[in-house]
Amino acid sequence: MRFQALAIDLDGTLLVGEEIPQRNVDALRAAQDAGFTIIIATARWLPMATRVQSTIGISGPVIACSGAQVHVPAIGKDIFDQRLPEDFARELFELCNAERCVATITVDDRVLVKLEGKPSGSGVYPEMTFLDQLPESQVPHVRVGNIQGGSIYRRISEELKPRYVDQIHFFDSISPSGKTILTITSRLASKGTALRSACAHLGISTESVVAFGDAENDIEMFRVAGASVAMGQSDPRTRSAATWVTARNDEAGVAVAVERLLTRGSLL
Repeated sequence: MRFQALAIDLDGTLLVGEEIPQRNVDALRAAQDAGFTIIIATARWLPMATRVQSTIGISGPVIACSGAQVHVPAIGKDIFDQRLPEDFARELFELCNAERCVATITVDDRVLVKLEGKPSGSGVYPEMTFLDQLPESQVPHVRVGNIQGGSIYRRISEELKPRYVDQIHFFDSISPSGKTILTITSRLASKGTALRSACAHLGISTESVVAFGDAENDIEMFRVAGASVAMGQSDPRTRSAATWVTARNDEAGVAVAVERLLTRGSLL
């Protein structure tokens, strides 16, 4: 089958920290010129993903919030939107507010960040609001939660996961700094489900997509796509789920795979 689209994760895949290696930019521009649609597929929020699109010069659908949102810039609309159940989100907020942790919560296209201390550095964006406590008023609007901290991780695993495992996805993913993050979405949302939605909008088969990722929440996308590429630093489970393993993200592994695909027409 001729591949028609690339679905690419950001953190730990396309990005190194907050930066896009120029070799990755050049490879994706070459892929777009060759007729590929480039789909961003990230656990991060929509404005972050669209900034990456602008930097590269691409305009395909965006899978954001670990598959809880699919946005099509060309029409300015979401074609998929799945929020956390309110009872779960309320309990999650209560636990996060009681613990010392970093909780990054996407509500609509804004990002609430519960953080101890003053924010600084390259990972601070205009759509972020920094708070000491997560407000209950935002409970109905949560698309995805990204949580860091040993104590809060244990409490969520012990107190929430056993009761909500049928309704909620709990995934380990990797932050730009390389730390493990607990990513939480509705079980009705995943990058695999979102990719199906994006492909239906584009009028293409999911079999015509090559998916790129580095972590557990990319595996559902790998299962849906016709081929898949795991980054060299990925955990063993993610690597074993992929069709092909490329170089590390800090070695421009996306470009390595895309260049091979453009040259050979396949990864094998």
